[in-house]
Amino acid sequence: MRDTLRRIKYMVKKEFIQIFRDRKMKPIIFVTPVLQLIVFGYAVTMDVANIRTAVYDLDKTSVTREIARRFESSGYFRIVAYPGSDTEVKELLDRGDATVVLSFDHGFTSDLEARRRPALQVLLDGTDSNTAQVAAGYASGIIMQFSQDLIMKTAYRAQGGYLDVQPRAWYNADLKSKNYNVPGVIAIMVFLVCLLLTAMAIVREREIGTMEQLMVTPIRPAELILGKTIPFAAIGFFDTFLVTLVGTLWFEVPIRGSIPLLSLATAVYLLSVLGFGLFISTISRTQQQAMMASFLFFAPAILLSGLMFPIENMPLAVQLVTYLNPLRYFLIIIRGVFLKGSGIAILWPQFLALFILGVSVVATSSLRFKKRLN
Repeated sequence: MRDTLRRIKYMVKKEFIQIFRDRKMKPIIFVTPVLQLIVFGYAVTMDVANIRTAVYDLDKTSVTREIARRFESSGYFRIVAYPGSDTEVKELLDRGDATVVLSFDHGFTSDLEARRRPALQVLLDGTDSNTAQVAAGYASGIIMQFSQDLIMKTAYRAQGGYLDVQPRAWYNADLKSKNYNVPGVIAIMVFLVCLLLTAMAIVREREIGTMEQLMVTPIRPAELILGKTIPFAAIGFFDTFLVTLVGTLWFEVPIRGSIPLLSLATAVYLLSVLGFGLFISTISRTQQQAMMASFLFFAPAILLSGLMFPIENMPLAVQLVTYLNPLRYFLIIIRGVFLKGSGIAILWPQFLALFILGVSVVATSSLRFKKRLN
């Protein structure tokens, strides 16, 4: 046992020396995750603001101007044009100069005062379906609020009462998308760095010609695997701590849950990530092959993780594939810890799935690895 620990210690020491001897590796390990977190933390957002809006007002009354004012003061819409004809409206939408057009017909105000249904049309550029749907929701909310205020001033005020609806977000009370997205970006950054480093671990030994030296040593395959993974696990922990610190201080994302629980989740998560990296390393002959295989695994892992698209909306066959994706489970854990303060009593299914997946992949990688040149 003592000899085993000594051999693993020397292997870990050798791996750290080999990693940090390359000056280019240091910024990749410590600087790149932070820069990517800052860039993606701002870029990956579902918030829609300053939507280019045109107002096609054929009624030209104080009521239509009030509705337009409410749209602009909401912060979601920015009025950029006042077209005077249907042709101008079409040109604005065709050129992409306006995403939303508010169209008030003649007699809008008189129909409103006579309690008839006034004609208010909201035209949307549906090229970007997500932006169009969000803009439609914002527009409907503003119009409904205007209608409610109008009703309160007339019929219900005379009756002395009205229905007061006050929605409340239980988690993420400010409804900031960065609070939801930044934890996901943290998981992706750690995933990418550890996967790439581990995938090239054994392949690098073959390319630089040190595999033959390892073959004549008394080190066993399991000890070699541990010696290769422990340094990257330590780097993964450090990167997780680093980007989490940046996420909480720079983006002011709150952590409502337990830090020790998040550390435990990171350990189980890294077990799976390092296992997949080792598996790629055992099936690759060159570092270029290992890098390409890593990205072939990385891109589907993001798309099938639930980061951008709900897993429930995917076809059943694709949903089944997502159960092999460690990112799927860690996203639930890290968002639960950050936003909800969830504990192990709620998150244990994700912990168990990550542990089983990690042990299975590491065991498979160890069986595939043979301490000899093929």
